[in-house]
Amino acid sequence: MNDDEPVLLHTQGRVLHITLNRPRALNALTHTMVRGIGDALALAAADDTVAAVVIGGAGDRGLCAGGDIRSIYEDARAGRRASVDFWRDEYRLNARIARFPKPYVALMDGIVMGGGVGVSAHGDVRVVTERSRVAMPETGIGFVPDVGGTCLLAAAPGELGTHLALTGRAVGAADAVLCGLADHFVPSDRLDDLAADLSRSAEPGGVTDLVRRYATEAPEGELTADRAWIDDCYAAGTVEEIIDRLVGSGLPAAKETATELLAASPTALKVTLAAVRRAKGLSGLEAVLDQEFRVSCRAFTGHDLVEGVRARIIDKDRTPRWSPAELGDVSDADVARHFEPLGDQELGLAAV
Repeated sequence: MNDDEPVLLHTQGRVLHITLNRPRALNALTHTMVRGIGDALALAAADDTVAAVVIGGAGDRGLCAGGDIRSIYEDARAGRRASVDFWRDEYRLNARIARFPKPYVALMDGIVMGGGVGVSAHGDVRVVTERSRVAMPETGIGFVPDVGGTCLLAAAPGELGTHLALTGRAVGAADAVLCGLADHFVPSDRLDDLAADLSRSAEPGGVTDLVRRYATEAPEGELTADRAWIDDCYAAGTVEEIIDRLVGSGLPAAKETATELLAASPTALKVTLAAVRRAKGLSGLEAVLDQEFRVSCRAFTGHDLVEGVRARIIDKDRTPRWSPAELGDVSDADVARHFEPLGDQELGLAAV
């Protein structure tokens, strides 16, 4: 194990530990990291001495803050296609994690966003702590939830997933469990003991039981109290109608949410709503990832992703100039184009 590597691998007992090792960058994923994790899982699946896999992040700030969006910005500005190749391998990794034949334990401590959700929330046993902040924050940068996020959010109770997809809000442990993004709450000061116990005694049939012995009730979340207005407002047919319901609800929290939505990319909002709703009718994660790949490729060649990253990450002026700038100027045809087949460039996971 080389501590300078972006992905650290070590086997302890019968457990393969995967550690994302870019703590200064909040363990943001690079293409090299995605390939390294995929190769490690392929070897672990075929190795009878490995009973389980545990993934975590180096440092104390989080598992993973997502993909390296600065590199996506630079790639798009230069007219290159490296980001598309990255997404192709990243989404394949998400599918591999979901169908991994052995227990896959994700320690979702701290910040877990975007691609960090992709390498954790498709696992068998997903552990959050009091420090966890889980989110798919893509609409704020002119992008659309990916890495299977629309599949996960489409399956959340009521309209909670739609709310999180459109706003990009981060949730804590209790709300992550409520929305199906995590399974168990374990206090952060017990994670090392949990990992050590897994290494000593992990057997495929007993991993979940072992984690449950460490789990306790999470501190109270926020979404349960807001469920009534969320379900009512987000059941509307369009983004415009959702915002009208939020404003008209008379509730300060709902009105604040409307203001938040109006600051996001109009195109990203409309495509995200369509993506989540379409995901409900698809046959499983692989089909959703195929859909997300089409959407991501189309967003990559559009205006708002580059502009959103510029405003949030590059210039940090927080004043993106979206195009179109108004929801009413984003047509149904504009949205539909994001879902059109890519021909011989399709991801093709659902056909495998």
